[in-house]
Amino acid sequence: MSSQPKGSLHSRVTLGLVFSLVFAVAAASAGQAQTYTDIHDFDGRNNGCCPDRPALLAQGRDGNLYGTALAGVNGDGIVFKMTPAGSLSVVYPFTGGDDGFSPRSGLTLGTDGNFYGTTRFGGKGTSATGTIFKVTPGGTLTTLYTFTGGIDGGRPWGPPVQGTDGNFYGTTEFATAYKITPSGAFTPLGAIPGQSFSPVIQAADGNLYGTTVDGGAIGAGTVFKISLAGKITIFRSFDGTHGSGPYGPVFQGNDRNFYGATSGGGTKNRGVVFKMSPTGAITVLHSFDPTDTADGNDPMAGTVVATDGNVYGDTQLGNTTSSQGVFFKTNSTGTSYSVLHTFAGTTGGAPQATPMQHTNGKIYGLTPLGGSTGNGVVYTEDLGLAPSVKLVSTLGKVGKTIGILGSGFTGTTAVKFNGVSATFAVVLNTYLTATVPTAATSGFVQVTTPGGTLTSSAKFGVTPTISSFSPTSGPVGTSVVISGNSLLQTTKVTFGGVKA
Repeated sequence: MSSQPKGSLHSRVTLGLVFSLVFAVAAASAGQAQTYTDIHDFDGRNNGCCPDRPALLAQGRDGNLYGTALAGVNGDGIVFKMTPAGSLSVVYPFTGGDDGFSPRSGLTLGTDGNFYGTTRFGGKGTSATGTIFKVTPGGTLTTLYTFTGGIDGGRPWGPPVQGTDGNFYGTTEFATAYKITPSGAFTPLGAIPGQSFSPVIQAADGNLYGTTVDGGAIGAGTVFKISLAGKITIFRSFDGTHGSGPYGPVFQGNDRNFYGATSGGGTKNRGVVFKMSPTGAITVLHSFDPTDTADGNDPMAGTVVATDGNVYGDTQLGNTTSSQGVFFKTNSTGTSYSVLHTFAGTTGGAPQATPMQHTNGKIYGLTPLGGSTGNGVVYTEDLGLAPSVKLVSTLGKVGKTIGILGSGFTGTTAVKFNGVSATFAVVLNTYLTATVPTAATSGFVQVTTPGGTLTSSAKFGVTPTISSFSPTSGPVGTSVVISGNSLLQTTKVTFGGVKA
């Protein structure tokens, strides 16, 4: 077991299917109204401390936010629940035994309604180097797997992410990737290009994408890809000019481009915000300049593309003695960049956690420093964005039942997938399920409630399925009739890999 002190803050803080989709960008004026609020201060004791990275917040079926922090009653970390207004309660205090300690990952929501995360240290056995766990909203925690530091890897930073096959996928600091079932059957997937400090995402093409802080063509880090079959490839190597050393994850926008930030590289070697196409072409949207006193530098967090189409994120450092990082906005082309908030310590400092957007429209984030006790805060950025719904799964075939998060669902009269009506069931005022309807195509999901129609923050990708084809054989030039579901969005047909 690692000798790292429990609860200590270890961070780099100073102090096959092709979709043809259209991305609609709602351009916001530079003077867009926004309000930053410190909604909770960690006390450094029982209710947690110092959430650094990646510290993902997950919205639960009940509309509350769930996450992890260090410290706690046992000094080994906590899982917490927080209302959107900032009232925090401890769901589970880690004991430092078989359940591990130092949960820096944050959480992801599974399709079963439970949350999944990792601890960097501890677990069962003398060779334990961290755990993967499941925790219910009520606080029952199950350790699914203990890393040994062998071919399975060790010291995971990010939480596991559930794929469309039902399995969870993740990476470790030991440069390995893994797959694990909800019941805990673990499969090592092999080496990734370098050390990874963030979770993977499942993209619209069905593959998983993640980042490494090193490795690649010149050792400046990568974006890598993992197929559900377990094949690992480098999707893009960073070259310094377009960034280096990404610590945060990538985020896929509704234009199907990937967005993120790097801690180094760019014109001043202090990090960039980037956009990467589905083919790996990279564009720098903003290069951080340490000589610009209004800007920040050294972003460790990933970015979030909000429902207005703009890209938001944090830097952990500021460019003046009074600045402890900034919260920024850029559009998807990089032609409009602005700093919306400068962290000054009293209401948060040195943010490293990737922010997220709640269905109430607000962006939520965490800082490891600042606040009334200096032990970090939870903050919101209210950009005046309208409420939306969030899809628990964003890919699936006709007939799949998906979960939808939001509010005001009691009395809902309709759910539509890109305009096609679906059967649905309201489970809670903040959670419902819907079945992907026949003839549905990829696009936004809309939920009609007594309070109005809510649109999903992400597009749902309907996977076309083939039920039959006729004839089943024939010479070159034979016309073949293909039957199935959601075939109107088809962009390519191949026979044995040859384009028809």
